[in-house]
Amino acid sequence: MSTEAERRQRGLATLSAMTGTAGEAVVASLQDIAPDLGEWLVSFAYGDVVSRPGLDKRSRQFATVAALTAMGHAPVQLKSHIHYALNVGCTAAEIVEVILQMGVYAGFPCTLNAIAIAREVFRERGVSAVGAGTDRKTGG
Repeated sequence: MSTEAERRQRGLATLSAMTGTAGEAVVASLQDIAPDLGEWLVSFAYGDVVSRPGLDKRSRQFATVAALTAMGHAPVQLKSHIHYALNVGCTAAEIVEVILQMGVYAGFPCTLNAIAIAREVFRERGVSAVGAGTDRKTGG
């Protein structure tokens, strides 16, 4: 069983590895209104769950992008996690494929909204998504 300090340290290390300084900024932004929420994000979400050895960081980000796409009502979090997916080595083409996959399960409105958010992130990052999401059957 981990101590609270160990969970926090593991969470901060995982958060930093995936988000750079963006995650710490989110936690800091909660200090004036909901510091416990920031602590839960660090210790539970990143210290207990995201840091588990069962999946690598890329796989976890694919799952997170898929879930946020399917939810359809978390654009701020989806944008952040598309950034984080790029941070851990996911390509723009892979991210687009994950979002397209959600069209089958979450519907086209969620998928279209997520593609718009991905486009925005890719532009911000200077990442090309050319060729992403092409139909393999027809080549186009």
